Amino acid sequence: MAVMTKRYKKKAAIKKMNALGTFKTPFFFLIDFEMKKIIIEPNFNYTDSFLFTINGLSNHKKSPAVVVDTPFIEAQPLSFKKYKKGFDLVTSEIQNGNSYLLNLTYPTKLKSNVSLEEIYNLTDAKYKVLLKEKFVCFSPEIFVIIKNNRISSFPMKGTIDANIENAQETLLNDKKELAEHYTIVDLIRNDIGIVATDITVNRFRYIEKLKTNKKNLLQASSEISGNLPSDWSNSIGDILFNLLPAGSISGAPKQKTIEIIKTAEKSKRSYYTGICGIFDGVNLDTGVMIRYIEKKKDKLYYRSGCGITSMSDINTEYQEMIDKVYLPLNK
Repeated sequence: MAVMTKRYKKKAAIKKMNALGTFKTPFFFLIDFEMKKIIIEPNFNYTDSFLFTINGLSNHKKSPAVVVDTPFIEAQPLSFKKYKKGFDLVTSEIQNGNSYLLNLTYPTKLKSNVSLEEIYNLTDAKYKVLLKEKFVCFSPEIFVIIKNNRISSFPMKGTIDANIENAQETLLNDKKELAEHYTIVDLIRNDIGIVATDITVNRFRYIEKLKTNKKNLLQASSEISGNLPSDWSNSIGDILFNLLPAGSISGAPKQKTIEIIKTAEKSKRSYYTGICGIFDGVNLDTGVMIRYIEKKKDKLYYRSGCGITSMSDINTEYQEMIDKVYLPLNK
Protein backbone atom coordinates (compact mmCIF):
# COMPACT_ATOMS: atom_id res chain seq x y z
CA MET A 1 0.00 0.00 0.00
CA ALA A 2 1.25 3.49 -0.88
CA VAL A 3 2.51 5.65 1.96
CA MET A 4 0.38 8.76 2.47
CA THR A 5 2.08 11.87 1.11
CA LYS A 6 1.80 15.07 3.14
CA ARG A 7 -0.97 17.44 2.06
CA TYR A 8 -0.72 21.21 2.49
CA LYS A 9 -3.49 23.75 2.77
CA LYS A 10 -3.35 26.89 0.63
CA LYS A 11 -1.52 29.28 3.00
CA ALA A 12 1.14 26.71 3.96
CA ALA A 13 1.57 25.65 0.32
CA ILE A 14 2.22 29.22 -0.82
CA LYS A 15 4.85 29.65 1.89
CA LYS A 16 6.53 26.32 1.02
CA MET A 17 6.61 27.02 -2.73
CA ASN A 18 7.98 30.53 -2.24
CA ALA A 19 10.75 29.17 0.00
CA LEU A 20 11.72 26.45 -2.49
CA GLY A 21 11.69 28.97 -5.34
CA THR A 22 13.84 31.43 -3.40
CA PHE A 23 16.52 28.78 -2.94
CA LYS A 24 16.10 27.53 -6.53
CA THR A 25 15.19 24.08 -5.20
CA PRO A 26 13.41 21.92 -7.83
CA PHE A 27 10.01 20.53 -6.82
CA PHE A 28 6.92 18.75 -8.14
CA PHE A 29 3.42 19.71 -7.04
CA LEU A 30 -0.27 18.86 -7.31
CA ILE A 31 -2.94 21.45 -6.51
CA ASP A 32 -6.55 20.26 -6.27
CA PHE A 33 -9.45 22.31 -7.65
CA GLU A 34 -10.62 23.29 -4.16
CA MET A 35 -7.01 24.11 -3.14
CA LYS A 36 -7.20 22.13 0.12
CA LYS A 37 -5.09 18.98 -0.54
CA ILE A 38 -1.87 20.27 -2.08
CA ILE A 39 1.13 17.97 -2.58
CA ILE A 40 4.67 19.40 -2.84
CA GLU A 41 7.65 17.07 -3.36
CA PRO A 42 11.14 18.69 -3.45
CA ASN A 43 13.81 17.40 -5.82
CA PHE A 44 11.46 15.15 -7.83
CA ASN A 45 12.07 12.32 -5.35
CA TYR A 46 10.57 8.92 -6.14
CA THR A 47 7.85 7.91 -3.70
CA ASP A 48 5.57 4.91 -3.61
CA SER A 49 2.59 7.29 -3.53
CA PHE A 50 2.71 8.83 -6.99
CA LEU A 51 4.41 8.86 -10.38
CA PHE A 52 4.67 11.77 -12.77
CA THR A 53 5.96 12.62 -16.22
CA ILE A 54 5.92 16.33 -17.11
CA ASN A 55 6.98 16.88 -20.72
CA GLY A 56 9.39 13.96 -20.49
CA LEU A 57 10.79 14.65 -16.99
CA SER A 58 9.84 11.90 -14.51
CA ASN A 59 10.42 10.80 -10.93
CA HIS A 60 10.82 7.18 -12.09
CA LYS A 61 12.65 5.07 -14.62
CA LYS A 62 11.15 3.94 -17.90
CA SER A 63 7.66 2.56 -17.47
CA PRO A 64 7.47 -1.25 -17.31
CA ALA A 65 5.86 -3.18 -20.13
CA VAL A 66 2.11 -3.63 -19.83
CA VAL A 67 0.77 -7.08 -20.64
CA VAL A 68 -2.55 -6.09 -22.22
CA ASP A 69 -3.11 -7.19 -25.80
CA THR A 70 -6.05 -4.88 -26.47
CA PRO A 71 -6.59 -2.23 -23.80
CA PHE A 72 -10.09 -0.76 -23.80
CA ILE A 73 -12.41 1.49 -21.83
CA GLU A 74 -16.16 1.27 -22.25
CA ALA A 75 -18.12 4.34 -21.19
CA GLN A 76 -21.39 4.24 -19.26
CA PRO A 77 -22.22 7.96 -19.33
CA LEU A 78 -24.41 9.93 -16.99
CA SER A 79 -27.98 9.73 -18.26
CA PHE A 80 -29.18 12.51 -20.51
CA LYS A 81 -31.96 13.22 -17.99
CA LYS A 82 -29.46 13.85 -15.17
CA TYR A 83 -27.21 15.87 -17.45
CA LYS A 84 -30.18 18.00 -18.49
CA LYS A 85 -30.92 18.87 -14.88
CA GLY A 86 -27.45 20.35 -14.42
CA PHE A 87 -27.43 21.93 -17.88
CA ASP A 88 -30.79 23.65 -17.26
CA LEU A 89 -29.56 25.03 -13.94
CA VAL A 90 -26.43 26.43 -15.57
CA THR A 91 -28.23 27.96 -18.56
CA SER A 92 -30.73 29.56 -16.18
CA GLU A 93 -27.87 31.19 -14.28
CA ILE A 94 -26.38 32.37 -17.59
CA GLN A 95 -29.72 33.85 -18.68
CA ASN A 96 -29.90 35.68 -15.34
CA GLY A 97 -26.49 37.23 -16.00
CA ASN A 98 -24.64 35.39 -13.21
CA SER A 99 -22.20 33.71 -15.62
CA TYR A 100 -21.46 33.87 -19.32
CA LEU A 101 -19.18 30.83 -19.59
CA LEU A 102 -19.22 27.80 -17.27
CA ASN A 103 -17.33 24.53 -17.63
CA LEU A 104 -19.83 21.83 -16.59
CA THR A 105 -18.32 18.41 -15.81
CA TYR A 106 -19.61 15.00 -14.72
CA PRO A 107 -18.14 11.52 -14.09
CA THR A 108 -18.66 8.69 -16.59
CA LYS A 109 -18.58 5.16 -15.17
CA LEU A 110 -16.09 2.90 -16.96
CA LYS A 111 -15.64 -0.73 -17.76
CA SER A 112 -11.99 -1.46 -18.49
CA ASN A 113 -9.44 -4.27 -18.63
CA VAL A 114 -6.59 -2.05 -17.40
CA SER A 115 -5.64 -0.63 -14.00
CA LEU A 116 -4.82 2.98 -13.18
CA GLU A 117 -1.11 2.16 -13.26
CA GLU A 118 -1.43 0.37 -16.60
CA ILE A 119 -3.29 3.37 -18.02
CA TYR A 120 -0.44 5.61 -16.84
CA ASN A 121 2.07 3.40 -18.66
CA LEU A 122 -0.04 3.02 -21.80
CA THR A 123 -0.92 6.66 -22.44
CA ASP A 124 1.02 9.47 -24.06
CA ALA A 125 0.50 13.06 -22.88
CA LYS A 126 2.38 16.21 -21.95
CA TYR A 127 1.28 15.89 -18.33
CA LYS A 128 0.87 12.48 -16.72
CA VAL A 129 0.28 11.84 -13.03
CA LEU A 130 -0.60 8.69 -11.12
CA LEU A 131 -1.69 9.01 -7.51
CA LYS A 132 -1.74 5.32 -6.70
CA GLU A 133 -5.14 3.76 -6.09
CA LYS A 134 -6.69 7.25 -6.41
CA PHE A 135 -6.46 8.64 -9.95
CA VAL A 136 -4.52 8.80 -13.20
CA CYS A 137 -4.33 11.90 -15.38
CA PHE A 138 -3.01 12.18 -18.95
CA SER A 139 -3.57 15.79 -19.90
CA PRO A 140 -2.70 17.65 -23.11
CA GLU A 141 -3.47 21.10 -21.68
CA ILE A 142 -0.78 23.51 -20.51
CA PHE A 143 -1.74 25.78 -17.61
CA VAL A 144 1.22 28.18 -17.44
CA ILE A 145 4.88 27.98 -18.40
CA ILE A 146 7.46 30.43 -17.06
CA LYS A 147 10.69 30.71 -19.00
CA ASN A 148 13.15 33.61 -19.44
CA ASN A 149 11.06 35.72 -17.03
CA ARG A 150 7.99 35.40 -19.26
CA ILE A 151 4.78 33.65 -18.24
CA SER A 152 2.61 32.02 -20.92
CA SER A 153 -0.79 30.33 -20.79
CA PHE A 154 -2.37 28.11 -23.47
CA PRO A 155 -6.12 27.66 -22.82
CA MET A 156 -7.91 24.97 -24.83
CA LYS A 157 -11.48 25.68 -25.94
CA GLY A 158 -13.19 23.89 -28.80
CA THR A 159 -13.12 20.19 -29.74
CA ILE A 160 -14.31 18.33 -32.84
CA ASP A 161 -14.02 14.86 -34.37
CA ALA A 162 -11.11 15.12 -36.81
CA ASN A 163 -12.78 12.64 -39.19
CA ILE A 164 -15.72 14.94 -39.89
CA GLU A 165 -15.53 16.45 -43.37
CA ASN A 166 -13.89 19.90 -43.23
CA ALA A 167 -13.48 19.47 -39.48
CA GLN A 168 -10.99 22.30 -38.95
CA GLU A 169 -13.05 24.81 -40.93
CA THR A 170 -16.20 23.70 -39.12
CA LEU A 171 -14.59 24.20 -35.72
CA LEU A 172 -13.06 27.58 -36.59
CA ASN A 173 -16.32 28.86 -38.11
CA ASP A 174 -18.57 27.72 -35.25
CA LYS A 175 -20.02 30.93 -33.73
CA LYS A 176 -20.58 29.36 -30.31
CA GLU A 177 -17.04 28.01 -30.16
CA LEU A 178 -15.63 31.34 -31.33
CA ALA A 179 -17.54 33.29 -28.68
CA GLU A 180 -16.45 30.82 -26.01
CA HIS A 181 -12.83 31.11 -27.11
CA TYR A 182 -12.91 34.92 -27.07
CA THR A 183 -14.33 34.77 -23.55
CA ILE A 184 -11.65 32.44 -22.21
CA VAL A 185 -8.82 34.38 -23.87
CA ASP A 186 -10.13 37.59 -22.28
CA LEU A 187 -10.37 35.84 -18.90
CA ILE A 188 -6.83 34.46 -19.11
CA ARG A 189 -5.49 37.87 -20.22
CA ASN A 190 -7.01 39.38 -17.10
CA ASP A 191 -5.65 36.57 -14.89
CA ILE A 192 -2.13 36.87 -16.29
CA GLY A 193 -2.39 40.63 -15.81
CA ILE A 194 -2.66 40.09 -12.05
CA VAL A 195 0.92 38.78 -11.90
CA ALA A 196 2.59 40.10 -15.08
CA THR A 197 2.94 43.14 -17.34
CA ASP A 198 2.92 43.74 -21.11
CA ILE A 199 0.28 41.08 -21.80
CA THR A 200 0.03 39.88 -25.41
CA VAL A 201 -1.96 37.25 -27.33
CA ASN A 202 0.76 35.60 -29.39
CA ARG A 203 -1.42 33.01 -31.13
CA PHE A 204 -5.21 32.93 -31.39
CA ARG A 205 -7.14 29.67 -32.02
CA TYR A 206 -4.40 27.47 -33.39
CA ILE A 207 -5.35 23.84 -34.00
CA GLU A 208 -3.75 20.70 -32.55
CA LYS A 209 -4.58 17.07 -33.40
CA LEU A 210 -4.97 14.48 -30.64
CA LYS A 211 -4.85 10.73 -31.32
CA THR A 212 -7.05 8.59 -29.09
CA ASN A 213 -8.15 4.97 -28.74
CA LYS A 214 -11.53 5.84 -30.31
CA LYS A 215 -11.02 8.64 -32.80
CA ASN A 216 -8.77 11.57 -33.64
CA LEU A 217 -9.80 14.96 -32.26
CA LEU A 218 -8.98 18.54 -33.19
CA GLN A 219 -8.69 21.08 -30.39
CA ALA A 220 -8.35 24.85 -30.56
CA SER A 221 -5.96 26.72 -28.26
CA SER A 222 -4.51 30.21 -27.87
CA GLU A 223 -1.26 31.52 -26.38
CA ILE A 224 -1.25 34.49 -23.98
CA SER A 225 1.90 35.77 -22.28
CA GLY A 226 3.36 38.55 -20.12
CA ASN A 227 6.58 39.68 -18.45
CA LEU A 228 7.61 38.83 -14.87
CA PRO A 229 10.35 40.38 -12.70
CA SER A 230 13.70 38.56 -12.69
CA ASP A 231 13.13 37.37 -9.10
CA TRP A 232 9.75 35.76 -9.90
CA SER A 233 10.80 32.38 -8.44
CA ASN A 234 10.74 33.95 -4.95
CA SER A 235 6.96 34.20 -5.35
CA ILE A 236 6.04 30.99 -7.21
CA GLY A 237 3.30 30.16 -4.72
CA ASP A 238 1.73 33.61 -4.87
CA ILE A 239 1.85 33.63 -8.68
CA LEU A 240 0.14 30.25 -9.04
CA PHE A 241 -2.58 30.78 -6.48
CA ASN A 242 -3.41 34.21 -7.91
CA LEU A 243 -4.22 32.41 -11.18
CA LEU A 244 -6.24 29.51 -9.72
CA PRO A 245 -8.52 27.83 -10.42
CA ALA A 246 -7.69 27.67 -14.11
CA GLY A 247 -10.07 29.80 -16.14
CA SER A 248 -10.43 27.22 -18.93
CA ILE A 249 -12.06 24.70 -16.58
CA SER A 250 -14.08 27.10 -14.40
CA GLY A 251 -15.50 30.02 -16.36
CA ALA A 252 -16.30 33.71 -16.18
CA PRO A 253 -16.80 35.68 -14.05
CA LYS A 254 -14.69 33.21 -12.13
CA GLN A 255 -15.81 33.38 -8.48
CA LYS A 256 -19.56 33.46 -9.13
CA THR A 257 -19.19 30.74 -11.77
CA ILE A 258 -17.37 28.49 -9.27
CA GLU A 259 -20.35 28.85 -6.90
CA ILE A 260 -22.71 27.73 -9.69
CA ILE A 261 -20.42 24.80 -10.56
CA LYS A 262 -20.64 23.51 -6.97
CA THR A 263 -24.44 23.64 -7.10
CA ALA A 264 -24.73 22.01 -10.53
CA GLU A 265 -22.12 19.24 -10.13
CA LYS A 266 -23.04 18.38 -6.51
CA SER A 267 -19.63 16.91 -5.69
CA LYS A 268 -16.06 18.08 -5.16
CA ARG A 269 -13.72 17.84 -8.12
CA SER A 270 -10.68 17.19 -5.91
CA TYR A 271 -7.59 16.86 -8.15
CA TYR A 272 -9.67 16.78 -11.32
CA THR A 273 -9.24 20.16 -13.09
CA GLY A 274 -6.58 21.14 -10.57
CA ILE A 275 -3.02 21.59 -11.80
CA CYS A 276 0.23 19.63 -11.73
CA GLY A 277 3.72 20.85 -12.47
CA ILE A 278 7.42 21.14 -11.83
CA PHE A 279 9.88 23.90 -11.02
CA ASP A 280 13.30 22.72 -12.22
CA GLY A 281 15.26 25.42 -10.38
CA VAL A 282 15.08 27.76 -13.38
CA ASN A 283 11.76 27.33 -15.23
CA LEU A 284 8.17 26.41 -14.32
CA ASP A 285 6.00 24.01 -16.35
CA THR A 286 2.40 23.26 -15.34
CA GLY A 287 -0.62 21.47 -16.77
CA VAL A 288 -4.37 21.43 -16.15
CA MET A 289 -5.49 18.02 -14.89
CA ILE A 290 -8.12 17.12 -17.47
CA ARG A 291 -8.43 13.65 -19.13
CA TYR A 292 -8.71 12.10 -15.70
CA ILE A 293 -9.79 8.70 -14.36
CA GLU A 294 -10.46 8.21 -10.65
CA LYS A 295 -11.04 5.12 -8.57
CA LYS A 296 -13.83 4.97 -6.01
CA LYS A 297 -14.72 1.75 -4.18
CA ASP A 298 -13.01 -0.38 -6.87
CA LYS A 299 -14.95 1.34 -9.67
CA LEU A 300 -13.42 3.64 -12.30
CA TYR A 301 -14.89 6.97 -13.36
CA TYR A 302 -13.73 9.22 -16.18
CA ARG A 303 -14.26 12.94 -15.49
CA SER A 304 -15.04 15.15 -18.48
CA GLY A 305 -17.02 18.22 -19.44
CA CYS A 306 -17.38 21.21 -21.74
CA GLY A 307 -18.01 24.93 -21.74
CA ILE A 308 -21.61 26.12 -21.53
CA THR A 309 -22.66 29.52 -22.92
CA SER A 310 -25.95 31.17 -23.90
CA MET A 311 -25.54 29.62 -27.37
CA SER A 312 -24.99 26.06 -26.17
CA ASP A 313 -27.05 23.20 -27.56
CA ILE A 314 -27.66 20.51 -24.94
CA ASN A 315 -27.30 17.58 -27.36
CA THR A 316 -23.98 18.88 -28.69
CA GLU A 317 -22.58 19.54 -25.20
CA TYR A 318 -23.70 16.14 -23.90
CA GLN A 319 -22.03 14.41 -26.85
CA GLU A 320 -18.82 16.44 -26.40
CA MET A 321 -18.63 15.33 -22.77
CA ILE A 322 -18.86 11.70 -23.95
CA ASP A 323 -16.39 12.21 -26.83
CA LYS A 324 -13.75 13.33 -24.33
CA VAL A 325 -13.78 9.89 -22.68
CA TYR A 326 -10.75 8.37 -24.39
CA LEU A 327 -7.21 7.05 -23.92
CA PRO A 328 -4.36 8.75 -25.87
CA LEU A 329 -2.43 5.53 -26.37
CA ASN A 330 1.31 5.34 -26.95
CA LYS A 331 2.24 4.67 -30.55
